[in-house]
Amino acid sequence: MSHLEKKLNQIPSLPGIYKMLDSTGQIIYVGKSICLKKRVKSYFTKSPKQPKIERMIFFIDDIDYIITDTHLEARLLECQLIKELKPYFNSQMKNDRRYFYLKVTHSSHSKGLSIVPEREDHTFGPFRRKHIIQSLIDMLTHLFPIVQDNNRFNFQYHTLPEMMSPEDFLKNRQTLIQIFSEDTKLNCLSNQLEICMNKESALYNYERATTYRDLIRSLAYISHILHDYKDLTTRDILLKIPVGDGEKLFFISKGRIVLKKYFPVLTPAAIDAFLAEGCRKKAAVGPVPDEKAAVDFQNILFSEIQALPDEWILK
Repeated sequence: MSHLEKKLNQIPSLPGIYKMLDSTGQIIYVGKSICLKKRVKSYFTKSPKQPKIERMIFFIDDIDYIITDTHLEARLLECQLIKELKPYFNSQMKNDRRYFYLKVTHSSHSKGLSIVPEREDHTFGPFRRKHIIQSLIDMLTHLFPIVQDNNRFNFQYHTLPEMMSPEDFLKNRQTLIQIFSEDTKLNCLSNQLEICMNKESALYNYERATTYRDLIRSLAYISHILHDYKDLTTRDILLKIPVGDGEKLFFISKGRIVLKKYFPVLTPAAIDAFLAEGCRKKAAVGPVPDEKAAVDFQNILFSEIQALPDEWILK
């Protein structure tokens, strides 16, 4: 039996992270799974794999792993290790320096929106998917100027983007700031675009209907990053996740886990004591030191919480 085969047989069927190492001991890939044995063994089956995975398998000389109590902890640990180690065959989460911001510009000679690498006045983000934001900017220029009128927006589709007067540019700029600052305004614009899409589709103007559809999808991505995460980072959340023969509590505040603890037997008194300790610890939680890196951790927390049964979310 080869060295790798022995390692594969030793890996438990538990949640955790695994590290693929080459012959020099260099970590070339970090992954996570709710069942380590099943996931790691899948790399060495004869089933079809992506070319990138096929190349990586050729270099694997050893495998290490770390067991975690929950899938949530496995995902967070994977993210942390990828950012620290930057393994060659990992592509996601290790290049957060490339994340960027959407800026509402102040120059009437510009498109009204631009992509900038760091936070400035009237910037929103950070975002990871540049092609979505760039496409959004290009499509919105065909609607400018967008002017708010009470609870709706006035705009027209222009086949070619029109040059705005200084007055229209200022109104358009103020509208854009409101749209990206308030989820209700963004949703209002999306709803109006959906009406426009349906009208164009009914008239068989499918190309323009497709443009409206793509705009709606891009705005949904922006809303997710700007407003769904905001809810996560502005309230305290208590999770109760079954672990083995007991349960594990997580106290989340400002988008970060500030306290976690395993309980063989969980009582109301234990929950109250845990909450009190979590509230004391959250007072020491300062602002996020690196909001670009935090995006990935917040995305993990948000998606995991969304997937949990309601009875596992206590507060």
